[in-house]
Amino acid sequence: DYLAYRVRTVAYVGERLTNAGIPILQPPGGHAIYLDAKKWLSHIPLEQYRGWALVNALYIEGGVRTSEIGSVMFGQQQDGSEKLADKELVRLAFPRRVYTQSHFDYVVEVLEYLNSVKDSIKGVRITKQPDSLRHFTAEFETV
Repeated sequence: DYLAYRVRTVAYVGERLTNAGIPILQPPGGHAIYLDAKKWLSHIPLEQYRGWALVNALYIEGGVRTSEIGSVMFGQQQDGSEKLADKELVRLAFPRRVYTQSHFDYVVEVLEYLNSVKDSIKGVRITKQPDSLRHFTAEFETV
């Protein structure tokens, strides 16, 4: 019963986001929704890290913590060069037995608001980064 509830909750969030015109990877899974920042924030140049721009907007506007899975996480090469990732995703995780229905509705409402102002979301650039695993400790500024 719990597993069915969990999968249905993720599907519910996915349906609301899709109905609002917010691009996500389909179909939603049982543990997360992946927002497609590459499609959603197409006005931001790829080298300005669309995923991180969305991660920052979600946190600033709603206090929603997410993670980027894209060029910041995977773009840094062994030789120090940059290779942009094929996908720029933002992961909305659904930890087990933590959030209520009102939490999920709140996150959807924040995303719907961001969708209404998406063209004002600006890209970011890295100002400081370690030699490896930069997605944990890199520092950014808005472009």
